[in-house]
Amino acid sequence: MNTIDTISQLLHSSNSQFRLYDIGRKIEKISKEQFEKIELNQIPYPSPSQGHACIAIAFWQKQSPQPYLWLLKFPLDERGLLNQGARNHFLAIIIDALGSDLAQDPNEQQEALLKNNPYLYTPAQYKLAALNSKLKLEVKQAPSEHLSTFLTYLFGEDGWDNWQAVGVQGITDFAVRIKEEANSKESSSQGSNSQKLINALPHMPSEVLLPLCGALENETFSVELIDALLDLLQKKLALTKSSQEKNDTRVQIQQHLLRSLASNCHHVHVEKFVNRLLAQKYVSPELLITLSGRCWLVLADGERLMAFFEHLVACNDQALFNSIFKDLVAIPTIRPIVFQCMRSPERSVALSQAIGHLFN
Repeated sequence: MNTIDTISQLLHSSNSQFRLYDIGRKIEKISKEQFEKIELNQIPYPSPSQGHACIAIAFWQKQSPQPYLWLLKFPLDERGLLNQGARNHFLAIIIDALGSDLAQDPNEQQEALLKNNPYLYTPAQYKLAALNSKLKLEVKQAPSEHLSTFLTYLFGEDGWDNWQAVGVQGITDFAVRIKEEANSKESSSQGSNSQKLINALPHMPSEVLLPLCGALENETFSVELIDALLDLLQKKLALTKSSQEKNDTRVQIQQHLLRSLASNCHHVHVEKFVNRLLAQKYVSPELLITLSGRCWLVLADGERLMAFFEHLVACNDQALFNSIFKDLVAIPTIRPIVFQCMRSPERSVALSQAIGHLFN
């Protein structure tokens, strides 16, 4: 067998068809060309999560369309480049166990070698559900039986509180199809999946709304749905201001509604909302965490990021500041803007002190 230096080469040499996904911050497709550049350290990993690249690799042979799945976690260096030693170690384990025949059923000894792989990664269950939905759509497999249950629930005819039969897999199957038009006479009265959801949003209890938002964070969708989610989020924020006591469920709903917009945070309507949010005197730590963890692309603006950091400092939590600062500075698209904010003469004394404590 010819020398194999990268995962990409291994997959190509095995005559596999394959797809790659980032599964760290969100579930997001990585192109083969981009992954090859990441492996060759030509570009940093675009969405690092706590100093690591979290990657799902689905591969299959033409004669057997059922994908195999690797869920992997590799360390990155301080520049966000893939740790070559870790990648090479992973390759050595796979080649020792399977050679170039990745689709073979491993024997007991091979199985033991594969299970001792230190780069295996187990994402949260909701991420696995979302990844499963994306893969099935990608390879043109039928969705789970839970999708029809969720579609029935969206009509609301059985009552919004009768959500117990709704499964997370059905919700993620729906989310990946959010742009689809109705494909049956039965459901055409409510139009597209997006319109069905817009109609149902005001009625949904948190038991359905929260996992739905977690599924939507991985998808781009219509401006009408963006506006419906922003409108609901604005109403939840207004309720907090008028409430005398903190409601943990309400705060959780606010966080999830914001994260539902993660893949659409470059949209001008989301940017305007975030501008208004950061112009307020107070923004909760929970929303700041969600902004940086899920909607980081909206912070790729010097003025907006500076306002974000000033709110973060106002939380009076140096550990939280350090954690979010280190997280943002590791993201290639945000890193140079973080440095601009650090050097800005317009930063407050409190922000200057927080940055000083960070480096001391």
